[in-house]
Amino acid sequence: MFEKVNPSHPDKVADRIAGALVDLAYTRDENPKIAVEVLIGHGVCHIIAENSVHITDEEAAVIVHRIAGERILSNYVEVPQDARLADNQADGFHCGDNGIFKGMPVTEEQNRLTDIAKFIYGVYGSDGKYILDGGRLIICQSNAKTVHLREAYPEAEVNPLGEWTGGTDVDTGATNRKLGSDMADSVTGGGLHGKDLSKADVSVNIYAWLKAQESDSPVELCCAIGDDTVDGRPYSEIVDIAREYIRSLGGFEKFAEWGLVR
Repeated sequence: MFEKVNPSHPDKVADRIAGALVDLAYTRDENPKIAVEVLIGHGVCHIIAENSVHITDEEAAVIVHRIAGERILSNYVEVPQDARLADNQADGFHCGDNGIFKGMPVTEEQNRLTDIAKFIYGVYGSDGKYILDGGRLIICQSNAKTVHLREAYPEAEVNPLGEWTGGTDVDTGATNRKLGSDMADSVTGGGLHGKDLSKADVSVNIYAWLKAQESDSPVELCCAIGDDTVDGRPYSEIVDIAREYIRSLGGFEKFAEWGLVR
């Protein structure tokens, strides 16, 4: 059983805005410290960023308008990171949080649904959510004729409440609310999006997931804030592995579009 949402789902819009702000921070510092929370809906986007580099209100608004639309009012609040947390990274990379992390191999069902979601999104480009539970396929795609989707997927339950418009005028979005879509069976604690690479929620989650794909077996890890090693490797190596993965996708905003299960 697996649920996938596309990049125009309100929660993914929030994740993408957060990712774009992290990308911007990385243009100003090789290793910024940033954590972003986004709540968007019904014409307003609220953003709170703990940030070691300055992003202006205007720059945040440009990102919001590019991703969510020109009519969205951007409310950006920026504060410095907690001093103790900042000190944890002052002399090099150390584990940025306490947590447990799990990497699981992606299943055939998860790959199949991701392919369906990407194909439909490529056609319509608007808010959509898709579920696959064994032989049961549920397709909820906004701004699409139900009859056309039924022709393409005759076995599916399509738009059970009828045709709909979708987007942030229909529902609110928040960062890291669709981790099941992004991580599938690997979901444990912290969120993937809106954070720099020093955060274990980002780097250790990515590392565990990649290791699970390579080994085709589950990977379970835990760490405490300040740890210098995770899984027998220097934490700086974990960060470098995650950095290369993010770069391979084109940045944090691109990462936020589909998450780890791509």
